[in-house]
Amino acid sequence: MSDASLITDRAAKPVLDYPCGDAPAPGEVREVAPGVLWLRMPLPFALVYINLWAVRDVDGWAVFDSGVQSSETAAAWRKLFGADGALSSGGLKRLFVTHMHPDHVGMAGWLTRKFNCRLWMTRLEYLTCRVLVADTGREAPPDGVGFYRRAGWDEDSIGSYRARFGGFGKLVHAIPDSYRRLFDGERLAIGRHDWRVVVGNGHSPEHACFHSTDLKLFISGDQVLPRISSNVSVFPTEPDADPLGDWLSSLDKIRAEVPDDVLVLPAHNEPFRGLHARLDYLSQSQYQALDRLRVALSEPKRAVDVFAELFSRPIGSDPNLLGMATGESIAHLNYLVRRGEARIDTDDAGVAWYRSA
Repeated sequence: MSDASLITDRAAKPVLDYPCGDAPAPGEVREVAPGVLWLRMPLPFALVYINLWAVRDVDGWAVFDSGVQSSETAAAWRKLFGADGALSSGGLKRLFVTHMHPDHVGMAGWLTRKFNCRLWMTRLEYLTCRVLVADTGREAPPDGVGFYRRAGWDEDSIGSYRARFGGFGKLVHAIPDSYRRLFDGERLAIGRHDWRVVVGNGHSPEHACFHSTDLKLFISGDQVLPRISSNVSVFPTEPDADPLGDWLSSLDKIRAEVPDDVLVLPAHNEPFRGLHARLDYLSQSQYQALDRLRVALSEPKRAVDVFAELFSRPIGSDPNLLGMATGESIAHLNYLVRRGEARIDTDDAGVAWYRSA
């Protein structure tokens, strides 16, 4: 599992400024603005750490994201909130979760129960998380098998999908049975400063970012990352979705609503300056990938046949890479189909073939 896209970055990358120095070790902190602390938690994925953010609240701390469910993450939280920890004064008062991926929401239930505090999320992120956790222990559904067969997977790959299905819930502590809904554009008072919720889409259903004009900070979650592009995929539950269109629109929205002078606090890599240059680059990379895909579709292709046009690395049969690559390929193909630039023909075996319209 990864938040990072496999899409090839072939354009010249902008020069960004990374002013915050070395990252803190798990259980330690680094102050990046008055009353705002940078934390990191370990991950069992290709991305080995996630950044979390603690903001001084009225009588304790507000924390943004929680880390994946693991004993290592729990130990780091215990150290932070322990008697000599950086967050010992006042404890946790509010937990904000940007979106429902396990590295962000995994310890939310553990933290909110430990500190008897509220979970703050957008509605689609909260409900989607509940649905995915409910899949734990289920057999792979026929709709999911059909989705990957339609994409061109062979029987060995489909067998791996069946064996791995339902693993989401193993990474997520039982989430609270209630939550406080976040709204796009909502203004929140956290400590002495105001923050505004900026919702993006594409990487996840209703991803919450947070902008403080007072502090000139932008907590971007996975919506904007400095060194990698966010994974934007189609999944079996909504096979006709257009997450790439949603994501590109969200990049434009963030550019319009958040000024370029902010320090961006991302979920992965380091805090950086240069938001608008990064947004422009992320959009350009996707439009270049779409141009390569348009050329490739002069002949009929399955979703698994366009990997070379989109990704610089070989995909092979590794289940993680194959699943991500397939989801991202279908996202790009659906983008063209939705705009009338490609059409789909389905053969007698149920496999979808795409070509230019």
